[in-house]
Amino acid sequence: MSKVTIFHNPACGTSRNTLALLREKGIEPEVVEYLKAGWTRPQLEDLVKQIGRPARELLRVKGTQAHELGLTDPAASDAAVIAAMILDPILVERPIVVTPKGAALCRPADLVLTLL
Repeated sequence: MSKVTIFHNPACGTSRNTLALLREKGIEPEVVEYLKAGWTRPQLEDLVKQIGRPARELLRVKGTQAHELGLTDPAASDAAVIAAMILDPILVERPIVVTPKGAALCRPADLVLTLL
């Protein structure tokens, strides 16, 4: 398979399991540790478009300030959610995998198999 990218948090068990599944299938993906690399608006907007879900569905609530920031409010716009994700990358749920077949939030980890 051509280029595969995983937006990865090595402290996350689901992210580690997803990376392991890719490697078990003989795929060595480009690993982007997004907590170190950060996000850009075009990058997040593109991922949201590829995944085909609102930005809010990529929002990590557990262990973050998403509630306090008002990001879980149904009135919060995609633009507001994305802006917060850029400022605080932990607000993005993980892992996100991109392959030639598409992109997905791979929770649970075996969802990555649908992209191979």
